[in-house]
Amino acid sequence: MNRKTLVLPALAASLLAPLLVSCGDSDETGAIVVGTTDQFVATEEAPAPLDPAFAYDTGAWNILRQTVQTLLHVPRGGGEPVPEAAESCGFSDRASESYRCTLREGLSFADGTPVTAEDVKFSVERVLAIKSDNGTAALLANIDTVETNGERDIVFHLKTPDATFPYKLSTPVAGILSKSRYSADKLREGFDVDGSGPYAMKVERDGDKIAKVVFTKNPKYKGDITLRNDRVELRSFADAESMGEALRDRTIDMMTRSMSHEQIKELTERPQEGIELTEVPGLEIRYLAFNTDAPAVKDAAVRQAVAAVVDRGALVNDVYGPTAKPLYSLVPSSVTGHSTAFFDAYGEPSAAKAAGILRKAGIDETVELTLHYTNDHYGSGTKKEFEALRDQLNASGLFDVTLQGTEWSKFRPAQKRGEYAVYGLGWFPDFPDPDNYVAPFLDADNFLNTPYVNKAVRDKLIPQSRRSADRTAASPVFGQIQKIVAKDVPVLPLWQGKQYVAARDDLAGVEWALNTSSDLLLWELGRGTA
Repeated sequence: MNRKTLVLPALAASLLAPLLVSCGDSDETGAIVVGTTDQFVATEEAPAPLDPAFAYDTGAWNILRQTVQTLLHVPRGGGEPVPEAAESCGFSDRASESYRCTLREGLSFADGTPVTAEDVKFSVERVLAIKSDNGTAALLANIDTVETNGERDIVFHLKTPDATFPYKLSTPVAGILSKSRYSADKLREGFDVDGSGPYAMKVERDGDKIAKVVFTKNPKYKGDITLRNDRVELRSFADAESMGEALRDRTIDMMTRSMSHEQIKELTERPQEGIELTEVPGLEIRYLAFNTDAPAVKDAAVRQAVAAVVDRGALVNDVYGPTAKPLYSLVPSSVTGHSTAFFDAYGEPSAAKAAGILRKAGIDETVELTLHYTNDHYGSGTKKEFEALRDQLNASGLFDVTLQGTEWSKFRPAQKRGEYAVYGLGWFPDFPDPDNYVAPFLDADNFLNTPYVNKAVRDKLIPQSRRSADRTAASPVFGQIQKIVAKDVPVLPLWQGKQYVAARDDLAGVEWALNTSSDLLLWELGRGTA
């Protein structure tokens, strides 16, 4: 299928003009400076955006991963988790219900306080006790009890077998915290983070937002990570255009989440002197979600009709071009267990098919819907994407759709409260396993806080999928789950994306600095070619 040619706006083109080359560093301190469009805001509804018991978005995790240590981590290039704060970890039974870790000797927090097995127990039990409505606790909800033996040994006893548990221990939700710095039953408000990770951090604020986070090498750190720098700054920009301007002016060394499609297109077709564009493997997906209790979409026929009308190919071509591709299931095509469940169920986009679905359900009037999206969280293409979705649905003659864009700090709390009938979200996996494209949307205490419950999925299929240490063997179970999702349509997958990083050509380690889960690994960055 031919893609439409996108005309590059003059502003975007100007951002990527040839660099003014200078000999100085981006920052007078010599720090490596990374730009992001992620916004970090403390609000009345979300006063603790960087508390591991609450934080459940890629931006917040990209701060926590630098500062809060986990027992395991996913190594450079991907693969199964390996010990990080732990010296060793593994299942101690064949049923994958008991998981034992031994801490490294001599671990301490950045302030010099020793890290013990009791700190690990405290940190995990704290997440489960607070049980934030942000969905974080769901990752650890299968833990029954945590047992310690001396200063260094921890055993996690699980309620049911879970071969994915090592991945969950590698996420910031399982970050090791100090009992002297964090309350056992209350979130820590503000932007302070204390841990035993590779960096200590200091935040510079702009009102209720973070303007910059300064990461400095933690001299107390002991773990599996090798740091290739002593200082990194993460600067937050209002949009991709101003971030690109900073790269052009050499005030930052690298930009990543979220570059605009126009910037990627320009750097791909007309490379710029002094800037290198790197594509790295990515597993991001975008989707529509439905509040299945909302009157407008409570009837599954309405959701099925939307699924029958949406033209993913046109959406991708018109908005994202070669940086994305259509997605027909929750599990992306590069992950084991992927299927084309929605294409199998609905085929090519068809207004006639959608009309038949509605008529069969006794729905004869035009369906009025408001599509809600966040206008400052996923990049500049989101508004155009939702305009395209609106136009597709309205062109069918079956829907009367309006749009509502809202900033993330207000969008997410309203979505969790169930105020939106239909809304758009993106998902960057916590770990690269099909379980993490299913459980966060369908299991108990899920990320969406959805009223949708399918007992076969929740009580039988998800637990069954976790019993297989060989994840390929679980593919048939994920196939069943995806068929159910395509039938009930609590969520509607739209596309999966690619990841890009643009950086100055004197920066090394760029190809390793962003993994498939969109985690920034700032320790991989260094000066020169080493």
